[in-house]
Amino acid sequence: MIEQIYNYFTIETLYMWINLGVLPFWFILIVFPQSHLNRIFVTSIFPFILLSGVYIFILYKSYLIGYDFNGNFSLYLGLNELSRLFEDHLYLMLFWTHFIAINLFIGGWIVKDSQKFFINKILLSFPLIVSYLIGPIGLFVYWIIRIFYAKRISLYE
Repeated sequence: MIEQIYNYFTIETLYMWINLGVLPFWFILIVFPQSHLNRIFVTSIFPFILLSGVYIFILYKSYLIGYDFNGNFSLYLGLNELSRLFEDHLYLMLFWTHFIAINLFIGGWIVKDSQKFFINKILLSFPLIVSYLIGPIGLFVYWIIRIFYAKRISLYE
């Protein structure tokens, strides 16, 4: 049975499941940001435990095929080395899982922070959608909205 599960989760299948799997979390963040469901499932550690499990599984698959983990440090040598790393589907999946997790974390943080300033849920949906697609820009859009609700600019909190 475990062999069947292992063989089912190819890199392409994991990619599909990760992309589909985060959609309910983002739906709850955007449509029900103040709900109890959001606090339990989305802004808690729950989605990150799931994504960490996927990350560990990809690392395990990489280890089994003899992936050169030391070669990952070459990404700091230049764009050509980074481009070479992205040719490997396992490394690309590690990056993608990382990207999905960070964007979801940003979305959860935006929702938690917006509750302190009572930011309108409809107004909040725009930076959340942008965060889903392009994390840092969504965070910047939220920061601009937050300035008007907080009536101050703070570089730390």
